[in-house]
Amino acid sequence: MGTRGRPRVAEPQPDGGSDPADDSGPGGSARPADGRRRTAMGRAERRRIARRAARRRKRSFLRELPVIAGVALLIALLLKTFLLQVFVIPSGSMEDTIKVGDRVLVDKLTPWFGKQYKRGDVVVFKDPGNWLPASERTSSADGPVMRGVKNVFTFVGLLPSDNEGDLIKRVIGVGGDTVACCDSSGRLTVNGRAVDEPYIAPGNPPSRIDFKVTVPQGRLWVMGDHRDISADSRFHMTDFGNGTIPLSNVIGRAVLVAWPVDRVHRLPEPPSLSALPPPPGSAQGTAAARAGSQNLGQPSPGAAVWPDPGEPSLVMGAVGALPFAVRRRRGGVVRRG
Repeated sequence: MGTRGRPRVAEPQPDGGSDPADDSGPGGSARPADGRRRTAMGRAERRRIARRAARRRKRSFLRELPVIAGVALLIALLLKTFLLQVFVIPSGSMEDTIKVGDRVLVDKLTPWFGKQYKRGDVVVFKDPGNWLPASERTSSADGPVMRGVKNVFTFVGLLPSDNEGDLIKRVIGVGGDTVACCDSSGRLTVNGRAVDEPYIAPGNPPSRIDFKVTVPQGRLWVMGDHRDISADSRFHMTDFGNGTIPLSNVIGRAVLVAWPVDRVHRLPEPPSLSALPPPPGSAQGTAAARAGSQNLGQPSPGAAVWPDPGEPSLVMGAVGALPFAVRRRRGGVVRRG
């Protein structure tokens, strides 16, 4: 006979237990005995999935790490080449304005926008030839491997440059200026006007060497602030250019002492130099002379004073606004009636 309608009799288990499928909970409701096993298996599966995902993320990061490093090096190289570069000062020729071991930040961007170097600027430039004798060039004590690594990092801008072939001085005269020293009061003159120099190291005269030189166009006359130990333009007046340096050798303008922290300060143009009239024979000097002959040197009442387009703040602002302008131009739609 069939077993339809009859209660099922649990078959005895080998260990004497009842059939797991017939376990009942309170109230007689059926409760699978393997529920806990499935729950435990579910947790283990989730752990395995999480471990696999973590391994995938780790492998993905390891694959992306060279790309991230390459992009970082490229950005550093672009910053060092076109925007800013850090230099280590190895000598005391610019004391007390800049001391030995200071790190200075050099602006290389604004000259790309037509910014001209002015009197009073502190500039870093390449040795125009024999300004640094071989006896004064110190060789590195690093081994070839470490020296190579440092050279690579310096090239891309991750380390400050301590190149012994680079010099730092202050611009005293630009193309067309006549720089001389000293007048009856012992002061340096530019185009016959005496210049106060508060930046000179204490105890130093403007110069212990008498000189008078007219700066050729496209060149600069530079001097160190520590005049007694600075082998600057005064010591190379027999060279080509009468001791001046070509603009093509200038790497950039030092704008900030960035290290050590207790010496952080800007390097502005001294008013005693920046307030001097433009050099005679230059475009600015000709325009100023023409304006002076018309209004006796006074600006016209309604004349607008425009900002210098080469100022770092304006240049940085323009560069920062460029992506927004491009994005807006791409996203905008022009409709015509």
